[in-house]
Amino acid sequence: MRRALLYVITVYASAPVVLYLFPWILGHIIFSHLLRFPFFVDLSRPELVLNHTCNFYLNTDEGVSVGVWHTLPASQWEEAAGKRPEWYRETLKDGNPVIIYLHGNLGTRWDESSIEVILSAAGYHVLSLDYRGFGDSTGEPSEAGLTSDALYLYQWVKVHSRGGLVCLWGHSLRHRVSFSANHRIDMGAPKTPRSVADALILEAPYTRMRDVVDSHVIAKMYLFVPGIQNLLWDILDRNNIEFANDENLKTVTSPLLILHAEDDNIVPHHMGLKLYQISLQARKKTETDAQVEMISNSARRGFSHNGHLLGPQSVRRGWELQASR
Repeated sequence: MRRALLYVITVYASAPVVLYLFPWILGHIIFSHLLRFPFFVDLSRPELVLNHTCNFYLNTDEGVSVGVWHTLPASQWEEAAGKRPEWYRETLKDGNPVIIYLHGNLGTRWDESSIEVILSAAGYHVLSLDYRGFGDSTGEPSEAGLTSDALYLYQWVKVHSRGGLVCLWGHSLRHRVSFSANHRIDMGAPKTPRSVADALILEAPYTRMRDVVDSHVIAKMYLFVPGIQNLLWDILDRNNIEFANDENLKTVTSPLLILHAEDDNIVPHHMGLKLYQISLQARKKTETDAQVEMISNSARRGFSHNGHLLGPQSVRRGWELQASR
């Protein structure tokens, strides 16, 4: 018993030291890109789990190739049988809206197959990518790198859809990627109706990375120790991981929909509510008339962190936001 207690104390005391000496470990924990669940799947063959879906790769940066799945609207499933990626690319011109779905950490585009089925049935083209370092994509993840990958895919879709409606949908920790890409789209051209993303959907968003770290169950075990909070924040800074969404959201001018569950046990509901309030205030100051809406799913529905698409209201409001552009 005494030996076991000594072991627990040693592990507890050494964890902050290890993070300080090897700050890159925290970056790997946040991105979790090396944990590729499920194991031993062939990401180049989406037909094993999805119909009317093709796989292709984009070179988003020098030495970086990212894998993408393109799922057609369900109404086109018969016509898509046996078709090549070039044919899929041409279908982006058919007038159906497009959702670029940016998945969270700890997974690959294979994990999002159920989401793609739901959105496809609602009439969307769905493009889901694995950012650099995730799945079978090359490179190492970083805040700037993940944003560049999402922005490249957005611009690629805009070109091949000939200006069709495109929505950025970001889940959890990757909603920051959708926000950053939207911000760079926003800042890249004069403010005309087509110079910003047609809609931005943030699913289970957080205010800033520091708040997420502070609210994590493991971090709470250390925060009462003097100096630990500053140490964690310093490690985030050394990894160039900021994610200050509460500040950056003030510049977003696209129609915005926030989805958050009251029983979210990973990103607390109050963070999504705060972002909603910040966005409302910012748009009043800038007299921006684009819609801002938040859907708070009751804890009774049991959506927690990942179940928002189980509610048809989410998909319907996403379409209405795009149509309002």
